[in-house]
Amino acid sequence: MPALSPTMTEGTIVKWYKKEGDVLSPGDVLCDIQTDKAVVAMDTEEEATLAKILIPEDSKSVKIGALIALLVQEGEDWRDVEIPTDTTAPSSDEQQGNTQDITPGTSGIQGIELKMGPAVRSLLHIYNINSNDVTASGPHGWLLKGDVLNLIKSKSLKPVPLDRDKQPPSAPSKPTVTPKAADKVPDTAPIVSPPQPPIEGVGFTDIPLTNMRRTIAKRLTQSKTTIPYSYATIDCDMEKVLRFRKQLQKDGVKISVNDMIVKAAAVALQQVPAVNAIWSESGPKLLPEVDVCVAVATDSGLITPIIKDAANLGVEEISSQTQELAARAREGKLKPHEFQGGSFTISNLGMYGITEFTAIINPPQSSILAVGKSRVILGTDSTPQTVMTVTLSMDSRVVDGALGSIFLQAFRDNMENPMFMIAKNVQAVRLES
Repeated sequence: MPALSPTMTEGTIVKWYKKEGDVLSPGDVLCDIQTDKAVVAMDTEEEATLAKILIPEDSKSVKIGALIALLVQEGEDWRDVEIPTDTTAPSSDEQQGNTQDITPGTSGIQGIELKMGPAVRSLLHIYNINSNDVTASGPHGWLLKGDVLNLIKSKSLKPVPLDRDKQPPSAPSKPTVTPKAADKVPDTAPIVSPPQPPIEGVGFTDIPLTNMRRTIAKRLTQSKTTIPYSYATIDCDMEKVLRFRKQLQKDGVKISVNDMIVKAAAVALQQVPAVNAIWSESGPKLLPEVDVCVAVATDSGLITPIIKDAANLGVEEISSQTQELAARAREGKLKPHEFQGGSFTISNLGMYGITEFTAIINPPQSSILAVGKSRVILGTDSTPQTVMTVTLSMDSRVVDGALGSIFLQAFRDNMENPMFMIAKNVQAVRLES
């Protein structure tokens, strides 16, 4: 089980796309794994044959490093593969050790928990290369065949003859495994059990806790217990932006109010760049790119896909990206780089009729904007006025009340003067001392 996100400690095998005996090529999707944030496709990096699936579909809480399948080199008899007796995840001490060293006599069987394929293991064995001497360029630290070939070419290495007593036989001998043992799934594999019906007479039903919701609970608790929060609220006059949106719709440009909010916030972050920052172990860190996250509710929990470089995108581009990312988020098909990171988050509950609320910061970000619904009130001249209330939650270590207020003023000005959002040159707001 690979680590497919920085915070992932265990995963769920959602679906296997390959079956035992299938030949694999680099780039083939082997299976879908639900991490703590999304469903991610696991690709293969080497040419091999899938010999044995040890963890079936719908297996939950599979620890990182646990053996989920076995591969053999292409051409070997995949039916006679020997299943290791220990398929559990290695301990932290074992993971820190040299788990990738290749010793003479190693067979071509490879567990997916190792970060190299059978072809790589064979090359390391033939040329007597220590895996630690090769720089891995594959995703998640995978050692690729090309990495080893580049080292062999650069150092003009030759195959190293081994002693006869250490040299493996030319043809792989059949392991002494009975058919029953070969077909047996290890006892350490997670047990897949159907949901239990409620006990008669008991007035509650247990809801399975998904990896995503477990991570959300952990991170929100971390946020509320470690961040010194401060809040600021401001009302925005929505009359001009609503007229601007209607004019764009007449011209065939279909955008939502939320798209305008994303654009207004992104431009405000350009105008007040000190807010476009995160909190790190060494202190506040300003980010060069304005990457705005948009909170999307899914059946599995809340996820925040990222609109990259939002300040330099047109409103129509923001609308297109938001719709596409939100659709894939609800399907659980976002890639890690599409929801990990970002410098600022917007959470909009206006479509649910909520007029005002406070949102929880997503660490290491330092602020989040909570957006309520537009509503009609009586203005100062007793005429109807459409306003929208937004509340900025701030990490006071990075964004204090004064800085947050300046940002909110810039955001309100952008919403009340939509032409500011499409101006090519955005002037940064000068902070008054």
